[in-house]
Amino acid sequence: MSKLTSIQITLRVVIFCILVLASLDVRAQQGIADAKSAVLIEELEEAMGGREAYDAIRTIRWNFFGFRDLVWDKHTGDLRVDVPRDEATFLLNLNTGVGKVKRGQEIVEHPDSLSKALDQARRMWINDAYWLVMPWKLRDAGVTVSYLSEGETESGEPADVMSLTFNEVGVTPQNKYHIWITKEDKLLKQWAFYPDASDEEPRSIWPWDNYQLVDGTVKLSFDRSDDKGPKAVKVEGVLDAKLFTEF
Repeated sequence: MSKLTSIQITLRVVIFCILVLASLDVRAQQGIADAKSAVLIEELEEAMGGREAYDAIRTIRWNFFGFRDLVWDKHTGDLRVDVPRDEATFLLNLNTGVGKVKRGQEIVEHPDSLSKALDQARRMWINDAYWLVMPWKLRDAGVTVSYLSEGETESGEPADVMSLTFNEVGVTPQNKYHIWITKEDKLLKQWAFYPDASDEEPRSIWPWDNYQLVDGTVKLSFDRSDDKGPKAVKVEGVLDAKLFTEF
């Protein structure tokens, strides 16, 4: 009897370990947030129109810092980036990595040069899209959200402050951000950039303001008060496929 009990105990320990590992794997896939941060993230998404409404948005078009224009089909992964000052156009599918690039009057054909150019386009999208839709990426795999304290934005709005760190995701996983979720309207209204997660002071603090309805339901922040980041944002449906395949 005692031997059977010992076997049962061993099996229970093994099953428990498997469940714990499975749980950790799910948390890693979905991102990690402490209990208070998780509630704030849910409130933030609801204040911006809801996750379901955001996911339903098909295409987003915007200008970044006046430097370049992007068109991103969220459902297919198709991306177009036009950089007027460089006379360059990048066409890339973010899911497959397949694409083509034109600089001036020349199409980039050499395999190594094309690979580097497409990687450049992906990096531009990672950066520029983060400036636009970061509040919707707090649940992403590899992101850890930690509650810090109550505080105020530089404009004087009472807020809850959280920290974002990254585990082997993005172009610069060593970065850290602090974000301010205002208590009254539950919106992300300010963010701070730390080049390294160990830094005690931020390099920059920027507003994340001027929320606007982009499809009657979803709110996005652009044309901000400091004139930085995304501008002229427009949400569209299915676009002509040639936009992503022809220069």
